[in-house]
Amino acid sequence: MSRPQRGFTLIEVLVALLVFGLIATAAAEVGGNYITSFERIRDKTLAGWVAENRINELRLQDELPGISENSEDTDFGNFRWRVTTVVEATAEPTMRRIEVTVAKYSGAQSEPFAVHTLAAFLGET
Repeated sequence: MSRPQRGFTLIEVLVALLVFGLIATAAAEVGGNYITSFERIRDKTLAGWVAENRINELRLQDELPGISENSEDTDFGNFRWRVTTVVEATAEPTMRRIEVTVAKYSGAQSEPFAVHTLAAFLGET
Protein backbone atom coordinates (compact mmCIF):
# COMPACT_ATOMS: atom_id res chain seq x y z
CA MET A 1 0.00 0.00 0.00
CA SER A 2 1.51 3.33 -1.02
CA ARG A 3 0.86 6.61 0.67
CA PRO A 4 -0.27 9.55 -1.41
CA GLN A 5 2.46 12.15 -1.89
CA ARG A 6 2.03 15.46 -0.18
CA GLY A 7 3.56 18.78 -1.13
CA PHE A 8 3.30 21.53 -3.70
CA THR A 9 3.34 20.99 -7.40
CA LEU A 10 5.82 22.86 -9.56
CA ILE A 11 3.02 25.13 -10.86
CA GLU A 12 1.97 26.05 -7.32
CA VAL A 13 5.56 26.92 -6.38
CA LEU A 14 6.00 29.06 -9.50
CA VAL A 15 2.74 30.93 -8.83
CA ALA A 16 3.81 31.52 -5.22
CA LEU A 17 7.19 32.87 -6.39
CA LEU A 18 5.48 35.14 -8.91
CA VAL A 19 3.16 36.56 -6.24
CA PHE A 20 6.06 37.04 -3.83
CA GLY A 21 8.11 38.74 -6.55
CA LEU A 22 5.30 41.18 -7.35
CA ILE A 23 4.80 42.03 -3.69
CA ALA A 24 8.55 42.49 -3.14
CA THR A 25 8.82 44.77 -6.20
CA ALA A 26 5.91 46.91 -5.02
CA ALA A 27 7.35 47.12 -1.50
CA ALA A 28 10.76 48.16 -2.85
CA GLU A 29 9.19 50.89 -4.97
CA VAL A 30 7.16 52.23 -2.05
CA GLY A 31 10.29 52.22 0.12
CA GLY A 32 12.26 54.06 -2.55
CA ASN A 33 9.53 56.67 -2.93
CA TYR A 34 9.46 57.16 0.84
CA ILE A 35 13.21 57.77 0.98
CA THR A 36 13.06 60.19 -1.97
CA SER A 37 10.18 62.10 -0.35
CA PHE A 38 12.01 62.25 2.97
CA GLU A 39 15.15 63.65 1.33
CA ARG A 40 13.17 66.23 -0.64
CA ILE A 41 11.30 67.42 2.46
CA ARG A 42 14.53 67.53 4.49
CA ASP A 43 16.28 69.58 1.79
CA LYS A 44 13.33 72.00 1.44
CA THR A 45 13.16 72.50 5.21
CA LEU A 46 16.88 73.13 5.62
CA ALA A 47 17.01 75.41 2.56
CA GLY A 48 14.05 77.38 3.93
CA TRP A 49 15.89 77.91 7.21
CA VAL A 50 19.04 79.03 5.38
CA ALA A 51 17.01 81.54 3.32
CA GLU A 52 15.19 82.88 6.40
CA ASN A 53 18.51 83.26 8.22
CA ARG A 54 19.93 85.29 5.33
CA ILE A 55 16.91 87.62 5.20
CA ASN A 56 17.04 88.09 8.96
CA GLU A 57 20.74 88.97 8.73
CA LEU A 58 19.80 91.74 6.29
CA ARG A 59 16.94 92.90 8.55
CA LEU A 60 19.34 93.25 11.47
CA GLN A 61 21.66 95.62 9.60
CA ASP A 62 21.50 99.26 10.58
CA GLU A 63 21.08 100.45 6.98
CA LEU A 64 19.16 99.23 3.96
CA PRO A 65 21.29 96.94 1.82
CA GLY A 66 22.53 98.36 -1.46
CA ILE A 67 21.28 97.13 -4.82
CA SER A 68 23.36 94.04 -5.50
CA GLU A 69 23.58 90.34 -6.28
CA ASN A 70 26.00 88.03 -4.53
CA SER A 71 26.53 84.35 -3.83
CA GLU A 72 28.28 82.64 -0.99
CA ASP A 73 28.71 79.05 0.11
CA THR A 74 27.77 77.94 3.60
CA ASP A 75 27.52 74.75 5.62
CA PHE A 76 24.25 74.01 7.37
CA GLY A 77 22.78 70.73 8.59
CA ASN A 78 25.70 68.57 7.38
CA PHE A 79 25.28 69.87 3.82
CA ARG A 80 26.95 72.53 1.67
CA TRP A 81 24.69 75.25 0.23
CA ARG A 82 25.09 78.15 -2.18
CA VAL A 83 23.10 81.16 -1.04
CA THR A 84 22.41 83.74 -3.73
CA THR A 85 21.01 87.05 -2.52
CA VAL A 86 19.51 89.58 -4.96
CA VAL A 87 18.67 93.04 -3.61
CA GLU A 88 16.46 95.08 -5.94
CA ALA A 89 15.13 98.61 -5.81
CA THR A 90 11.40 99.23 -5.54
CA ALA A 91 9.19 102.16 -6.50
CA GLU A 92 9.53 103.30 -2.89
CA PRO A 93 13.14 104.50 -2.38
CA THR A 94 13.14 103.51 1.30
CA MET A 95 12.32 99.87 0.52
CA ARG A 96 14.21 96.96 -1.04
CA ARG A 97 13.02 93.66 -2.46
CA ILE A 98 15.21 90.77 -1.34
CA GLU A 99 15.22 87.41 -3.09
CA VAL A 100 17.28 84.58 -1.62
CA THR A 101 17.83 81.40 -3.62
CA VAL A 102 19.34 78.41 -1.83
CA ALA A 103 20.98 75.64 -3.85
CA LYS A 104 22.39 72.37 -2.50
CA TYR A 105 25.64 70.79 -3.52
CA SER A 106 25.24 67.12 -4.32
CA GLY A 107 28.07 64.61 -3.96
CA ALA A 108 28.92 64.06 -7.63
CA GLN A 109 27.84 67.41 -9.09
CA SER A 110 30.17 70.39 -9.22
CA GLU A 111 27.27 72.86 -9.53
CA PRO A 112 24.51 72.98 -6.91
CA PHE A 113 20.82 72.54 -7.75
CA ALA A 114 18.25 75.08 -6.59
CA VAL A 115 16.08 73.88 -3.73
CA HIS A 116 14.25 76.93 -2.36
CA THR A 117 13.65 80.61 -3.12
CA LEU A 118 12.33 83.12 -0.61
CA ALA A 119 11.45 86.78 -1.22
CA ALA A 120 10.90 89.59 1.26
CA PHE A 121 10.69 93.35 1.45
CA LEU A 122 12.83 95.46 3.77
CA GLY A 123 12.20 99.07 4.64
CA GLU A 124 13.76 101.79 6.71
CA THR A 125 12.36 102.11 10.20
